[in-house]
Amino acid sequence: MDPALHLDVADATATVRIANPAKRNAMTTDMWRALPGLLERCADDPDVRVLVLTGEGGTFCAGADISSLSADDGVGSRDLAVAAEEALAAFPKPTIAAVRGYCVGGGCQLATACDLRFAAEGASFGVTPARLGIVYPASSTRRLVDLVGPATAKYLLFSAELIDAQRALRTGLVDEVWPQEALEKRVAEFARTLASRSQLTQAAAKEFAAGPAGPERLAHWAEQARGSGDTTEGVTAFLERRQPRFAWTVRPAGSR
Repeated sequence: MDPALHLDVADATATVRIANPAKRNAMTTDMWRALPGLLERCADDPDVRVLVLTGEGGTFCAGADISSLSADDGVGSRDLAVAAEEALAAFPKPTIAAVRGYCVGGGCQLATACDLRFAAEGASFGVTPARLGIVYPASSTRRLVDLVGPATAKYLLFSAELIDAQRALRTGLVDEVWPQEALEKRVAEFARTLASRSQLTQAAAKEFAAGPAGPERLAHWAEQARGSGDTTEGVTAFLERRQPRFAWTVRPAGSR
């Protein structure tokens, strides 16, 4: 199998699989470069309401493919990794990293860019630039600090040591830990739950959680809420004891 990113869409969930099994799903330069475009396709697809990022087989992603660091057509591999990470963080719909095995280096960089992280027992997490003398990107460092706090972020960055899933859960790096055989079912179940909820609520919450919203953005979301009909539908469905059918959807990039 050639190293690739595999995409499947089912039950309103896009699943992106990192597939480079010969190198524990390490991300090559081409894979870093391809990920933003793949995410844009999923963001623009009205049938996609949730995105799951995972790895092929028993490993999430063991980092960047070191052999590709110097063969990048003049564009720094680390810049491509940051661009892919930022595209994932900016994805306008909920994202879940489903982690088995190693989630290290660039793999952890991708996982922390997701909204949520569900892990299997036995997963290992590490942020390892100190092993290579690489300056970890400022934006990636800030995202890690926001997620786990400065002390744990420094522990991970200073030591480059791996931590297990239970420690990752205690520090906030992971949201849930499940037995190996239960992880896929739990992620699919939770993705369906997210897909049934209001995209309006999710999109606004995702933007607000990323940082302070100025008056223009607050006005934008107030206008969206007034015109969406989601509140009326949600309240009506609650009173009628049925599942709501929310109409508001994330618009494709460039649309008005």
